[in-house]
Amino acid sequence: MASLFPETDDMVWSEVSETEMFAGDGAVFGRSWRFDYEAGEFVMSPTRKIAVVDEKEAWVIWCEKAIRTPRYHHLIYSRDYGSELSELIGEMNDRALQESEIQRMVTETLLADARTESVSQFLFTWEGEACRFSCQITSVRDETEIIESVVI
Repeated sequence: MASLFPETDDMVWSEVSETEMFAGDGAVFGRSWRFDYEAGEFVMSPTRKIAVVDEKEAWVIWCEKAIRTPRYHHLIYSRDYGSELSELIGEMNDRALQESEIQRMVTETLLADARTESVSQFLFTWEGEACRFSCQITSVRDETEIIESVVI
């Protein structure tokens, strides 16, 4: 009888041993799929398969998604996942206070993942009522990346 679970080379995710996957404080770095937040869909390879990203980019995608996902709104995620940035919309008129809250909330959101060592160097740009921000994230492997988002 044929197996319901196909065994193909395409499904092999990693040839790394379990002990090599752990870094720092139990952080597990794995692979993921590339997602285009501007288009709102997964990126496809020329052969029409979803493009796979490496461990660093998978972590960066996780960080961007965690910031963009409203906390407590989706049952599929644990109560520790997501940000509370949506609660800032229309709540405060003081820009300095709002920037401080954005920095606090983003830092708390990203430090919930064991792969994230630090969040720093926040930059804020105001466009009317929208606050665009960027920050530098550093992994426990000492890899850095700049991520951007917006609170409208």
